[in-house]
This record gives sequence, C-alpha cells and structure tokens, in this order.
Amino acid sequence: MRKELILSAFLIFLFAQVKAQSNTNNDFSKSGWFSLGVRSTASTFSDEGSGIGTGGQFRIQMSNRVNTDWFMDYISINMEDKVRSEYYHIGWSVIYYPFKTLVYPKLVQPYLLAGHCFDYNKMTSFDNPTIRANRLGSAVQAGVGVHFNITDRFDVTLMSQYMIHLTKTLSPDMDATPMVIKAEKETGLQGHLLTTVGFNYKIFKIWKRNA
Repeated sequence: MRKELILSAFLIFLFAQVKAQSNTNNDFSKSGWFSLGVRSTASTFSDEGSGIGTGGQFRIQMSNRVNTDWFMDYISINMEDKVRSEYYHIGWSVIYYPFKTLVYPKLVQPYLLAGHCFDYNKMTSFDNPTIRANRLGSAVQAGVGVHFNITDRFDVTLMSQYMIHLTKTLSPDMDATPMVIKAEKETGLQGHLLTTVGFNYKIFKIWKRNA
C-alpha cells in the first residue's frame, strides 16, 4: 500500500504543476502539440527473466513543463526455454520537465514520469501449448527519461521505469509433471524494470496558445 501512496503523491504533485502554470501566460508556448511515435522496450530485473518487445505511443503536451504519454506495448519473455510469458500494456504517464530550459540548448531534455496501465499477462508451455494461463489486471509505473531533440519536431527518447503489478501474478511450476501454471497473490514490489527507446514526431497542434 505504501508504494501506491507514494506514486499517488507524485501524480498529485505533477497535476499541481499543471494548475500552477495555468496562471502563467508565458509557459504555454509548447502546449497542444500532438506527437506520434514507435518504441522498443526491454524488460529486466524480473523473476521471469529478461525479454524484449515493441509498441507505440502518442503524446499530448499540456504546457512547457508538463506532457502526457499514451502507450501500448507487447513484451515476450522466454523462461528457461520452458514457458513463454507475454505482456500487453495499454496505459498513460504524466511527464514533468524539472528544468525551465533544456540542459543543453535545444538538445537534451530530462524528465520525471509516473502513471498507470492495464496489464494482460499470458503464460504458455513450449512443450505443451494446451498448458497455459492468463490474467488481466493493472499496474503503476514511475521513472526517469530524457528527450534528445534532433530537430524542433523530432526526438529520440530514452527512459527507464519500474512497473509494479497491482494484481495476482502467474507462476509456473516447472518441476511438476505435467507442468502447472497458477495465479498467486501479489507480493511486495513484484514487477519489472522497463527500459525504452522511442522515436517521436510532433505532427500538429491540437490547440494553439502563444507565449
């Protein structure tokens, strides 16, 4: 419960930044941009092992300091060549830029992020595909990232976030004959570290507000 409270406090802080900036007329010159992109994600530091996947996202920027990221990911993990664990993530994050100006003019832009996603996991035995299990739940995530702004509209983004599952997890008993895959209760900080590389392009402004 403590981890959920910490994340909730962080989200409240981010939304407070949006409200605080609503009284600052010159802090919305970048608001309204709609960006579209693709991403590749590596999953590590998980009880299941490491995996890699792909996905996409779009962003809607609320102000110079606050952005939103809406994403979808598919990740596949090979568990000791015995079980394939597949994850589908559909969710959102709030992005907060702590610096008023870029660290390196027009190029490097670090940020903090936190959010929520719907999380679907399916496990299947390699030897016997009829042995499988799935579950649908949700997760929260928080982390850090950086945009490398190649041009005014195109950026390459690198981010790392830890995703915590808020539902039961699947666990295979590989020593059983036949193998058994069952759902277990959530434990501690169980989840995985997601490291993502994304390519994004600002397509148009949904609304216009000059500085």
